[in-house]
Amino acid sequence: MSAALLLPIALAALAALALPLLIHLARRSEQRPTVFAALRWLREKPRPRSRLRFDEWPLLLLRLLLLAALALLLARPVLFGAQSRTAWLAVAPGVDAAQAGAGLENAELERRWLAPGFPALSQPAPPAPADLASVVRELDARLPPGVALTLAVPARFDGADGARLRLSRPVQWRAIDAAAADAPAPREAALAPPAIRYAPELAPSAAYLRAAVAAWNQRETAVDAAPLTQAFDPKARSLIWLAPGPVPATVRDWVAQGGRVLLDARAVWPEAQFDAPLWRDAEGTVRVAGARVERGQALRFAGPVQPRAWPALLQPGFAAALRDLFAAPAPPPARIAARDYAPAGGGPTFAAPPLDLRPWLALLVAALFLLERWFATRSKRGVAP
Repeated sequence: MSAALLLPIALAALAALALPLLIHLARRSEQRPTVFAALRWLREKPRPRSRLRFDEWPLLLLRLLLLAALALLLARPVLFGAQSRTAWLAVAPGVDAAQAGAGLENAELERRWLAPGFPALSQPAPPAPADLASVVRELDARLPPGVALTLAVPARFDGADGARLRLSRPVQWRAIDAAAADAPAPREAALAPPAIRYAPELAPSAAYLRAAVAAWNQRETAVDAAPLTQAFDPKARSLIWLAPGPVPATVRDWVAQGGRVLLDARAVWPEAQFDAPLWRDAEGTVRVAGARVERGQALRFAGPVQPRAWPALLQPGFAAALRDLFAAPAPPPARIAARDYAPAGGGPTFAAPPLDLRPWLALLVAALFLLERWFATRSKRGVAP
């Protein structure tokens, strides 16, 4: 370990140490000679040579120490190499802590969760981080060089990124829960078909959309298509609303709660800015534009849904393109087998941050100040200098 000062110029404040010395000397100069008439005829003897002398040494030393501590506090002292050298065991949330520490029960380890903040393993498991690789890199940068690190992760986990983990230290990589590694990845949930509500004059357009929805409906259930007079299920997540004029308040509120609606080209919704093109045809013409509405999304056809104006209605790819409008964006692939993602060495090294000594010096300054005040105001001494 080695100590250092981040602001050594602040030691110039040590010049204030002269103040207590001057105060104690000034107190002695306050003594004034008094002339007695009976002594004026006596022969004057040579005065002894005066010596520099300080009264109340304990109080003087306390004041000197207090000023020196204040000057040192301003200089921002730090201590390098004071971090603990205890090895770490970091367990990813979702991994059994007992299995992760198998064979290490008697080892002296810093046991933490592999999650932001690195809480102690004795605390409840935090949520699994979405970017586990970034958390591993953060832990490697946080630990002092040379500290051994053991990482326990699921045999298959999410949170990997495109770059291979390359850390500054050798890591003992433990893949836990082999049963989960053999489990197949969850299949994408079937997309629920949207309900269709249409005005009487737009019934032909609704027929084309109903046929397209039925083409990609894998659950083989009947498509919910009905006139506007029939209410739609408020628990549904998607809706096709083919009606000109203002969009009803029930539909707007439903979209604000997280729904997704596809409107007719003549639908009116002043608050929604349909400026995001979501569907272009082969010629580049915008066919559907979208707008965010609080937690949901509103989409609107850019023109009439008729084969004469839009020949793609009769093409085989129309149903798939319509399905893409209501499908949630697929997340980027991040699931990986832990054995294929074991960290490699040779990564960048980071200097360990020094230990800041200012909190301890602040406590020392407070203690010295209280002790100085007690010495200066106690009843057994004279006038305080």
